[in-house]
Amino acid sequence: MSNNIDKKTEGRVLLPSTIVPTRYDIKLTPDLEAFTFKGDVSIVLETASDLDSECKEIVMHGKELCFISASFSVAGQDSRAVEAEEIRDNKKATTVTFVFPSAIPASSTITMNINYMGFLNNQMAGFYRSSYTNIHGETKIMASTQFESLDARRAFPCWDEPARKAVFGVTLTVPLELTAFSNMPEKCSKTLEGGKLRETTYLDSPKMSTYLVAFCVGEFDYVQAQTEHGVLVKVYTPPGKSQTGQFALDCATKALDCYDDFFGIEYPLPKLDMVAIPEFAAGAMENWGLVTYREVDLLIDPTRASNSQKQRVCTVVTHELAHQWFGNLVTMAWWDDLWLNEGFASWAENWAADKIFPEWTMWDQFTTGHLSYAMKLDSLKSSHPIQVPIRHAEEVEEVFDGISYCKGGSVVRMIRAVLGMKAFQTGLGNYMKKFAYGNTETVDLWGAWEESSGMPLKEMMASWTEQMGFPLVKVIGETWEANKVILELEQSWFLSDGSSVDGDNKKWCIPILTCTEAGTQKDMIFMREKTAKVEIPLSSVNGWVKLNAGQEVPMRVLATSTMIERLSVGIKNKSLPVCDRAALVTDGYALVKSGNMKPEELIKLLSSYVNEDAYIVWQGLADVLSGLDTVTQDDEDMNSSFKKFARSLVITLADKIGWEKQTEDGHLTVLLRSIMTGLLSKFCNEDESVVNEAKTRFAKFQEDPSDMQNLPSDMRSSVFRIILKNGGEKEWTGIKSYFFTAADQAEKKIVLGTLGASKEAKMKLQTLEWTISGEIKLQDFFYPMGSVGHSSRAGAEISWQFFQDNFQTIKDMIGKGSPSLMDACIINCAGGFCSSEKADEIDAFFKANPLPSSARKIAQCIEGMKINAKFLEILKNSDLSSSEFWAAF
Repeated sequence: MSNNIDKKTEGRVLLPSTIVPTRYDIKLTPDLEAFTFKGDVSIVLETASDLDSECKEIVMHGKELCFISASFSVAGQDSRAVEAEEIRDNKKATTVTFVFPSAIPASSTITMNINYMGFLNNQMAGFYRSSYTNIHGETKIMASTQFESLDARRAFPCWDEPARKAVFGVTLTVPLELTAFSNMPEKCSKTLEGGKLRETTYLDSPKMSTYLVAFCVGEFDYVQAQTEHGVLVKVYTPPGKSQTGQFALDCATKALDCYDDFFGIEYPLPKLDMVAIPEFAAGAMENWGLVTYREVDLLIDPTRASNSQKQRVCTVVTHELAHQWFGNLVTMAWWDDLWLNEGFASWAENWAADKIFPEWTMWDQFTTGHLSYAMKLDSLKSSHPIQVPIRHAEEVEEVFDGISYCKGGSVVRMIRAVLGMKAFQTGLGNYMKKFAYGNTETVDLWGAWEESSGMPLKEMMASWTEQMGFPLVKVIGETWEANKVILELEQSWFLSDGSSVDGDNKKWCIPILTCTEAGTQKDMIFMREKTAKVEIPLSSVNGWVKLNAGQEVPMRVLATSTMIERLSVGIKNKSLPVCDRAALVTDGYALVKSGNMKPEELIKLLSSYVNEDAYIVWQGLADVLSGLDTVTQDDEDMNSSFKKFARSLVITLADKIGWEKQTEDGHLTVLLRSIMTGLLSKFCNEDESVVNEAKTRFAKFQEDPSDMQNLPSDMRSSVFRIILKNGGEKEWTGIKSYFFTAADQAEKKIVLGTLGASKEAKMKLQTLEWTISGEIKLQDFFYPMGSVGHSSRAGAEISWQFFQDNFQTIKDMIGKGSPSLMDACIINCAGGFCSSEKADEIDAFFKANPLPSSARKIAQCIEGMKINAKFLEILKNSDLSSSEFWAAF
C-alpha cells in the first residue's frame, strides 16, 4: 500500500489503530418468527507496541445490538478471562466501548468474546428479513444480509472499515427445514439435540473486509454448473423456480473463466453462490463467494423475459463478478476511492458481456448508456470529483452514484484506449498480484499502468479523477485542403447551464482521437494546454472528420457548421460509425442547452436522421426527443409543433421495422422495436392506427397474459401506456390487477412503471396512494411515483403535492434503510419540472424538511430544473417558437 495513505487519513473518523482484528468467529442463531437473532463472536486482536499502558477500553462498531457480556483473554497466559465491567453504546457514532477493570497489554494477541442479541429488521440493511409467497400461496420469511457500506455492525460488533481486513469463520444455527449458507462452503453440519435445529460451520474465509461478509437463511431451489476452470457455481431461486436461474448461471460460468484469463489470477474461492432475494434495496451486492441480487436482476423466465431484461441480468452478473477481484481481492483503503471498485466494475461488466454476447455490441451501447449518463450528471455544479474526500464513513452513501459508477467506468475505458489493451491488461494483472488480499488507493493503480505502459498516468489522470467536470473541446479554427484539414482546438469546463466560473483555470489532459471515412486515425495527440492544433488526413476532397472518435473520452465537442454539414453526409449514408452518429445529436442537445449552439441547428441535424435504423443511434435520438418534449411542455404551441416533427421521425422508423417480430431479428433489432413503441406511446398515442394496434394487442394479452407473440415483454410497457392514455378507470383497474397475478417480478415491474400514465388525475392520485398502501414492497414503491411524476406536466404537479402531503409516511417507511430509496422518491416525485419557481419551491421544502443523506441528490435535482427553465427561454427566443420554422420539416 502507498505511503501516502497515512497523509490521506488526516481528518477521517476512524477507530483507533492500536487494537486491530485478525480473525472473527461468528455464531448466529436467527429466529424467523420473533425477528431476532442471538450472536456470539470471538475476535482475535493484535495490540500495538504504542498502546497506552493505561488503556482499559476496546472500541469497535456496533449498531442496534443488545450486548449481554464481553471478556478478553491474552494468548499464552493461563489467567482467567477479564470480564467487561461496563459496556457503552454510542448510538450516534454507532460504536460500542467495552471497559475492563485492568489494562489491555501492548504488543499482544488477545481474544475477545462477546455475547449479544440483534434484530432481523425490515430495512434491507444489515442482517434483515424478507417476505415472499411460496408455491402454495403461503407467506414465508427468509433472512439475508446487506453490509455495504456500514451495516456489518448491525449483525456483529466489528471494525467496520474496509482496510481492517480479517479472516472470518461463520457458524449458523437454523431450523432443520431451512437452508443456510455463507461466503465459504460448509465445513461441517450437525443436528442439535431435540432434532429441530441444524448447526452448520463454514470454512474459513480469505482475509477480507467486513462489508463483504454474508449469510442467507430460507427455502431455496437451485441450478448449478462448473466453470471450465473448475469452480462450482450455484444460482439459488425461490422454490419451484429453479429454471429461472439458468440464464444467469450460464453468464456467471462464462464470466468467471473470462476474468480468470483476463487478470491472470484464478477466482480465489472454491465456490460461487448467487442468490435471489425477495426484498433488496440495490440491484446486487458482490459479497465474496455469495453474491446477492434483487430477483428481477438475477432470474429470467425463459418463455417471457424481454431482451432488455436478459441484457440487464447479464451485465449485473458480470459487474458483481468483476468485484470478486476488483474490490474483494484488492479493496480500496477508504471510501474516497470507492470509484476503484465501482468504476472498474462498470467497465468490466461491459467487457465480459461483450465477450459472452459479441452481437450485443456492448461498447457501442456504453456510449449512449454509461457515458451519456455520466456527462449529464457531471455537467452540473452540484457534481463531485471521482475521488471525493470522505471524512465520516456515512458520507459515502452520497457517492454511490453515476459519477463513481458511470464516469469512473468511462475514465477506465479512456485509459484502455490510450494504453492499448496489452499494456492495460498487463498493468491490471500486476496490480492484482501485488496487492492481493490487501488495500490500495488510486495512485497504486496509476503506478501499475505506468510500469506496463511507460506513460505518465498519474500526471495524465489527475485532471480526470481529482477535479469534477469534463471538458468542452471547441473547434475555433479550420483549414480545409484537398487531402487534409487542420483544426485549431480550445478546451474549457463544460457546464450544462453554459455559465463560466470566475477564476476557472481547469484544464484536462485530453486524448484527441479522430475518425474520417477511412476509419479511426492511428495518430493520437494529448491536449494538455488551453489550445492545440491537430492535422487530419482526408481521403476525399469533401471528406468529413469527427473528433472524439468512438466516444472514448468523456467530453463534449463543438464542431463548426462546415464540419457538421460534411458529417451530415456520413449520417445519411451511415459511413459514420453508430456511436459517433449518436454522439453528434446528444452533444448537439447538450450544446444547445448550454447556449453554445443554435436550437435551429439541432433541429436541422435531427432531420438528417430520418432514415436512421440503428438501435444505438436511436438510443441517443430517443433521449434528445424526450428531453425536448419535457422542456417544451410549458409552451403549448412549441410543444405541439415539436411533437409533430418528432412524430414524423418516429412513424418513419415504425414503418421500417414494424410492430411484428421477425424471425431474422437480432437482439438489437428487438431492443430498437422497444424504443420505437416507447416513442409511439409518447408522440403518437393519439394516432388512430397506433391506438388500434395497441388495443388489438392488449385485448389478446387480456385473454392470455402469457401470450408473448402478440404482446412481447419488450413492448408491454409502451402498449400499457397507450391504453392508459386512451382509456379510463376500467383500463387502469385491469392493468393494476395484473400486478397481483403476474408470474414474475419483471412483469410486476412493468405494471409499477406504467400505471401513472392514465390521463385521469383521479387515477394518477390512486396510483400514488397505492405506493404507500403496503401492497408494494419497499424496494419497488418508488416506481409508480415515477410513472405519475414523469407522465405529464399535470402528473408532475400531482406527484409533488403527494410527496409533500405524505412526506412523513414515506420517510417512516424507508426508516433506516438505504438513502437510495429516498433519492428515487425525490427524483420521481419532484424531478419533472422545468421552472425556476418550482425549483425554489422544492428547495424551500427541503430546507424546512432536511434530508442530509439526500442533500446531493436534491441539489442536483434543483439545479437540473433551473437549467431546463433557462433552456426553455433559449428555445422561446429562437425560431422554434415560429410555426414557419417547423413548416420546413
